[in-house]
Order: sequence, then C-alpha cells, then structure tokens
Amino acid sequence: MGGSATPRLGLGANWRQFGVYTFITVMVGATIGVERVALPPLASAVFGVRSVLLTVSFLVPFGVTKAIGNLVAGHLSDHHGRRTILRIGWLFGVPYAVGILVAHAWWEVLAANAVLGINQALTWTMAVTAKIDLVGPTRRALAVGIDEAAGYVGVGLGGLGAGLLLGEGGRSVAPWILALVVVVVGGMASVWPASETRGHALVEASADGGSVGESARPGPSLLHLAWLVSWRDRALGVVSVAGMLTKFADSLMAAFVPLLLLHEGDSVALIGLIVGVYLWVWGLLQIPTGLLADTIGRRWPVVGGIIVIGAGLGFEALAHRPFTAVAAAIVTGVGMALAYPNLIAIVGDRADPRWRGGALGVYRLWRDGGYAVGPLVLGVVAQALGLRAAVDAGAALLVVWGVVMALTLPETHPGRVGRARHPH
Repeated sequence: MGGSATPRLGLGANWRQFGVYTFITVMVGATIGVERVALPPLASAVFGVRSVLLTVSFLVPFGVTKAIGNLVAGHLSDHHGRRTILRIGWLFGVPYAVGILVAHAWWEVLAANAVLGINQALTWTMAVTAKIDLVGPTRRALAVGIDEAAGYVGVGLGGLGAGLLLGEGGRSVAPWILALVVVVVGGMASVWPASETRGHALVEASADGGSVGESARPGPSLLHLAWLVSWRDRALGVVSVAGMLTKFADSLMAAFVPLLLLHEGDSVALIGLIVGVYLWVWGLLQIPTGLLADTIGRRWPVVGGIIVIGAGLGFEALAHRPFTAVAAAIVTGVGMALAYPNLIAIVGDRADPRWRGGALGVYRLWRDGGYAVGPLVLGVVAQALGLRAAVDAGAALLVVWGVVMALTLPETHPGRVGRARHPH
C-alpha cells in the first residue's frame, strides 16, 4: 500500500499491486485455457461420448459450481479479505488437474470440472475485485477491461500450450501437467507479492462521509444482498440477466459453433482459427472498451455490445464460407468486448464499496449460471431442431434482451450520475 497509513486510490498510485493481480489473472485464464483445448477431444476419442448434449455437458458442473462459488466468495471477501479467498481458490486447482489425469469415465471428468468451477470462481472473482478496489471509481471500467483482457490472453496462452502438448487421440498427460504448473505459479503469486486490497474499498466508502472505521460496519446478509442485486435494484437485475446471456453466447462459441462447423465439413484448423479469433478479439478489445465506458458512460457500450453479440452469432449460423465465418467471430468478439467488462463496472457503480465483493458475487452467480443453463437449454434445442437452430435461438435471445436494456437501463457512471448506493 505504498507505506501509507491510509491506502490511496488510483491506477498510478497502485500500479505495482495492479500489475501483480493482472499477472494472477493471466494464470487464472491459462488454467481454463488448457481445458478448452485439451478436454473436448477426450469426449469421443477416449470416453466414447457421441451425443451433442453429453459432449457439451462438461460446461454444466463447471457453471454450477462457479456460479455458487462466485456468490459465496464475494460475500466472504467482504468479511475476510480478497487475498485469503484468492489463496483458497488456488488450492482447488490441484484436484482438478489430477482428477482429469486419473479419470477413467466421463462422469469423473464432469466431477473434475466441478472442482475447476470452484477454482475459477474464487480466483477470478477476487482478482477482478482487487483491481476495482485499487483504482477507485474513475477508472473502474478500464480496470475491469484490463482484468478481462489479461484473463483471455491467459486463456489463449493456456490453449496454445495445451494444443502443442496434446497427444494423438486426445489423451496426453502433458497438458494437465501444464495446468498444475500454472496453478502453482498463480498460488505462489497470491501468497507473495499480492497484498490485501479491501482497505482501499473502505477508503472509497469513507469518501461518502465518515471514517474508514465507520465504513467497515457489516453489510447486508447474503440473502438480502441477493435480493438487492437480483430484484430490488432493477438496473442490476437487468444487468444480471444480460451477464447470463453472455455465457449463453460463450457456450455457443465454445461448443455449439465448432460442432456445427465440423458437421458441415469445415476443417479443424478453420474451427480453431474461428474460436481463437473470437477469444482474442474479445480479450484484447476489453481495454479500449473499458476506457470508452469510463469516458462516455456504461449504458450504450453495454446495450450495443449485447445486440452486436446476437448479430454476430446469427451471422455465424448463416456463414457458408471461411471468410464470413471468421468475420462473424470477429463481430461476436467485438460485442463481448463492449458488454462483458462494462456489465461488471455497472455493478461496481451501483454497489456500496463495503459490500461490493458480495454484489459482484451475486452478479457473477447470475452470469456464470449461464454456463449451467445455456448448454442444457440450447442442447435440447440442438437435439430437437439441429445445431443451427440452437445458435439462432441464442442469437435471438441476445438481440431481444439488448432492446429491453435500451428501454430500461439507466446510466450508472459515477461522474454522470449521483452515487446510487442502496441501504441495507
């Protein structure tokens, strides 16, 4: 904290710790990047899974535990600190990688993915919360944009490493050894040199009046907080549903679109290019889109982003040539970059810093619940009407919700409106 008795807010004042937590986010992303490349080939090649619904089912236990883990981790971090929860999160990375290594049945792979969900919930939630704590209100969206960009750079690096190490037939121990190394490195960075950041949140809370000590009073209970974020604050409720739909979209790009292209005769190389372009555009553009939202406000980047995601998915379902398929992936990635970090920034705007960790946990419960609900709902559509219909259904949902947000979502940027914080 720079040796100061009272923590200072701002990216410039906290750039060293911000950099440490950014590195940690890269490690978090690399952990899941290994899975995205190394796990799907196991389904058919090793475990004999042929059904589309069963193939994408690995996302379901991951989504369930990550959603619940987000809720619990965010709330606990408001009482026990961000770094403590972050360290615990890394402990869950070890049984995940080992579980995949020793799995002899598909259900064991699903169980390992449930553990990965806990790891991702605790580590990524704490990494982004710490960055928001450090920078204060004026650069909140930029902080989230850098966090998410770092995470998806990590996803790309982990996926690249896993692809280079993956053996013939999809079965190799090397990618999972890589996952273990990433977990150890991320855990070590969380023990040292990462420091606790909750004090920065309390300083921000005290800026509304009162001392830092008075700002440390207990926040609302977990159930009350869930009600506040999900229903009482209509803006946060609308944003929470939008977050869930972004995971519908990501599920489509991670599993359904590759399967659709594969069934239509496209090469594995082209599919890898499409998924890679989507992830890299989404990841890297979140820095300028976060800065954009800090400049012009959150509302229109988010509304536009949700609609653009839907348009990109619809375009992807119609694509019949490699060029148009790659172009559709770029459009979808741009939409995700506009919406994804700025949805989190809206939650940071609306929540009191004293219970911001818990509010972010509730939002991330909704958002990552999309990994649990999306593959099931869209998988049923795919089984009944085909993969193209599933992609079209997801695209339509996003466009419709974007219109709903345009009609209902207020601006939340602290410099453009009053600090709309809610009583306990």
